[in-house]
Amino acid sequence: MTFFVVQRNGRAASVEELAPLAFAGYAHFTAAQARGGRIRGLDLHLARLRAASEELFGRSLPDERVRELLRTALAAGPDDVSLVATVYSSAGEYTAAGGELDVLVRTGPATEGPAGPLALAAVEHERTLPGLKHVGEVAKTYLLRRAVADGFDDAAFLDRRGRLGEATIWNLAFWDGEAVVWPAADVLGGVTMGILRRRLEGLGTAQRVREVTPADLSALRGAVVMNSWTPGVAVSRIAGTELPEAPEFVDALHRAYGAEPLVAP
Repeated sequence: MTFFVVQRNGRAASVEELAPLAFAGYAHFTAAQARGGRIRGLDLHLARLRAASEELFGRSLPDERVRELLRTALAAGPDDVSLVATVYSSAGEYTAAGGELDVLVRTGPATEGPAGPLALAAVEHERTLPGLKHVGEVAKTYLLRRAVADGFDDAAFLDRRGRLGEATIWNLAFWDGEAVVWPAADVLGGVTMGILRRRLEGLGTAQRVREVTPADLSALRGAVVMNSWTPGVAVSRIAGTELPEAPEFVDALHRAYGAEPLVAP
């Protein structure tokens, strides 16, 4: 994989600094697409990092410090990049000790995500601490690979109540012909999802939050997945149920996302 920048606390990360992280899994992160050195939903990224740090470490870094580290990394690479900022503690894992909070920022080639449409397997799985974007989730890659081996493109998750909530690295959204339907379940509130929810509201597009089960899919008019790569990739099938591609739904999500301004850290 190509990286333009790998920085720890604003400086090029050394092998000695990176080596312990290869064996660590107690950290959280946010991922973004930067264009022209600017990021959509910057406030949501900062809020995500702040809240997750408080949950995992009992403290957080000031927003301005995080912004400084993002600026430093973005200034060292091309105008358009993919960016990941990871927060971890120097104390490591498997310890109750505190330790200072460190930030690892890496950038790589920009991406727009897959073209789709995607076929998703439906598998029973609930993420630990679903509200946090944390590292070390072996199940997501495992279930993705199982889905591909079974003839799908990726996997969507069913919780213990049989509700669809999210996919491996994606939020899910549905279209019922009148409104965007956000599934009611314990999921990671993605930054792209947050951008869309506030922009769709501003554009007057109806939105609903309700439980969605596999039995409900046949009555829906479309589905998408979204993450930091893209505000919407059409889903053509979940398990054995075919879904309309609903290009007008996908276009509406992309327009709403485009209405969100790019902000310099």
